[in-house]
Amino acid sequence: MQYSRILPAFLLALIVAPLTAANAEQAPNTLSEAEIAEGWLLLFDGETTFGWKSEGKIDWTVDQGVIRASKGDVGQLRTTTQFANYELHVDFRAPAETNSGLFLRTSPQPESPTYGCYELNIAPESNSFPTGSLVGRMKVTPPCVADQWHSFDITADQGTIVVKLDGAEVLKYEDPQYVGLGFIGLQHNQGEIEFRNVKLKPLGMQSIFNGKDLTGWKTYPAMESKFTVTDEGAIHAENGPGQLETEQSYGDFVLRLDAITHAKNLNSGVFFRCIPGDKMMGYESQIHNGYEAEDRTLPIDHGTGAIFRRMKARRVVSDDQKWFTKTLIAQGPHISVWVNGYQVTDWTDQRKLDENPRRGLRIKPGTIMLQGHDPTTDLSFKNLQIVRLPKRWPADRAGDK
Repeated sequence: MQYSRILPAFLLALIVAPLTAANAEQAPNTLSEAEIAEGWLLLFDGETTFGWKSEGKIDWTVDQGVIRASKGDVGQLRTTTQFANYELHVDFRAPAETNSGLFLRTSPQPESPTYGCYELNIAPESNSFPTGSLVGRMKVTPPCVADQWHSFDITADQGTIVVKLDGAEVLKYEDPQYVGLGFIGLQHNQGEIEFRNVKLKPLGMQSIFNGKDLTGWKTYPAMESKFTVTDEGAIHAENGPGQLETEQSYGDFVLRLDAITHAKNLNSGVFFRCIPGDKMMGYESQIHNGYEAEDRTLPIDHGTGAIFRRMKARRVVSDDQKWFTKTLIAQGPHISVWVNGYQVTDWTDQRKLDENPRRGLRIKPGTIMLQGHDPTTDLSFKNLQIVRLPKRWPADRAGDK
């Protein structure tokens, strides 16, 4: 099979990686199978700025797997998705005179590095806050050679931020009044700056399926679908139509699960913010691994990871009869979906508020449903995990009820 005619370089690397030597260096802007299993998400796909938005007039470009800026406003290229607690990895390279940085839990246009965000600086030793420092909060002075690739590994967990530079811990900062949620921003301030390998793993995920029975889930025996728990600890769905529904409701959240279709061209979905007890009356994150003309950018029936009837998946990443991982983040009107760590959907619901997501924007919490689509339904789900997202400010951090 001539993969190169169908897939971009980073997906080709994911396929070829298991065939290479175990000690071979991982290609930039890719995830290993282990990282996918652990829940890592690529924020930068190595080829486009999908999932990012520029704040300010800055000459951001993508070339040979690198995001680069050299001139323009003081501003940032920031994610369109907001994140709360996470591990973040970023590689960066900068000349000696560059002053740039990473923004964590930021607003689109922060007024101050000490209010509404955290600015992790990339700057020379002569700067008031050299590389590895949190501007206006904590100064550190680790060595960092200019014009070479370096890596930040950041853990932002509640009010604690830990920063590693090239694997060595250089900063631990505690904020008793921490910002609960925000965007990831790549800053341009002064001089040239380059970034690659931008990837993130959400923290705090908790299981909503015990692997033994359907405790915590509501079944509908009158519907055609049948949901059972296999000896391997997965939920098996067959026949349809029908649904399996969580007893709890969720509004803003990160949901991760593994799924597999047991035959070709099957159709299913994960519904969310559903009207409890109603028949699949929610947003639908599609499951359909078909695509046209051997072109994965032409999904059949919207494609796995799409928001059905709202936005198609930009690429079909998963394959039938193989386990894949889906991560869905719903925060206010914004919804984003990753399949095997690759972002396929980035959508903001701009409709008027409505109780029913089929008619308009629903931000009110609702249940999650697994769909049995039709009599051919034959799928399994496992490793279902979720974490509710906090509000941006500590006073609003009660979460969904």
